Amino acid sequence: MKIQEIRELSPEELEQKERELRRELFNLKFRKATGQLDNTARLRLLKRDLARVLTSMRERRLSASPGEK
Repeated sequence: MKIQEIRELSPEELEQKERELRRELFNLKFRKATGQLDNTARLRLLKRDLARVLTSMRERRLSASPGEK
């Protein structure tokens, strides 16, 4: 998922996307631990997508309250 696509999402959609990515990441980690995961590159992509979502959420919080860090 591209950062531009993420920035177009509403705050509620961002939270939903975060939950969805965390759930999928957990499932893939579980499958990897049990030896059932074929595409291990998907883990890396999910981690990056989650980081993008979290970064976008943080950017919005900081822009909403510019006096705080």
